[in-house]
Amino acid sequence: QLQENQDEIENMMNAIFKGVFVHRYRDAIAEIRAICIEEIGIWMKMYSDAFLNDSYLKYVGWTMHDKQGEVRLKCLTALQGLYYNKELNSKLELFTSRFKDRIVSMTLDKEYDVAVQAIKLLTLVLQSSEEVLTAEDCENVYHLVYSAHRPVAVAAGEFLYKKLFSRRDPEEDGILKRRGRQSPNANLVKTLVFFFLESELHEHAAYLVDSMWDCATDLLKDWECMNSLLLEEPLNGEEPLTDRQESALIEIMLCTIRQAAECHPPVGRGTGKRVGSK
Repeated sequence: QLQENQDEIENMMNAIFKGVFVHRYRDAIAEIRAICIEEIGIWMKMYSDAFLNDSYLKYVGWTMHDKQGEVRLKCLTALQGLYYNKELNSKLELFTSRFKDRIVSMTLDKEYDVAVQAIKLLTLVLQSSEEVLTAEDCENVYHLVYSAHRPVAVAAGEFLYKKLFSRRDPEEDGILKRRGRQSPNANLVKTLVFFFLESELHEHAAYLVDSMWDCATDLLKDWECMNSLLLEEPLNGEEPLTDRQESALIEIMLCTIRQAAECHPPVGRGTGKRVGSK
């Protein structure tokens, strides 16, 4: 009897879906399209057994091409709610492979709010499975740390940090309390220098530092480690920094000190928010 009741309810839900949602998700009014996508995101989360499959997910995928930014935004926030729950990841694999390229392209959306949420969604995708995003996909997000729009840059900074800086070698756990060039931050500082030089935007160190300031403050304020990398002799088997790498490290270090002292983004990067004085 329970099974019969459940089947009856599912048939009703299916009839409502086909009778209402399938017609209204393409409504002429953008607000109605947005409500449809927001709701289907809630249904997928609440009743994943019935709704979290490709028959329903495809509607969210298709709507990511909507002409109105508010509708595209609802697609991304609905998907974030799903990717955030690691138990649902296996059900999203086919959707990810099919629509990943569209999500990556949305990081360059003409509407900044949409671009920010696209980057945040890719950060969740990255955490669910590292293999999904190719090196090219990641590079498309990396260069946004130099964006003039701060929310986009900060979201990209978090993505960059999760991809390149948050992994730690188990052997390093034993040296967590060491300082200077023997601290675990030494390799991360070098990674930051290498990334900065490979970006080939050498006059924009302040932008890179500002993008990562919120998620990597401890690393960016480890001036003792930066000093020792510049002043002390390399450890056994360690490659010394080249002159070019040292110059880049000094530039990054100066930008971190300025950021800590002045507490505001570099010139040319807007947030739309008023910032306190020094």
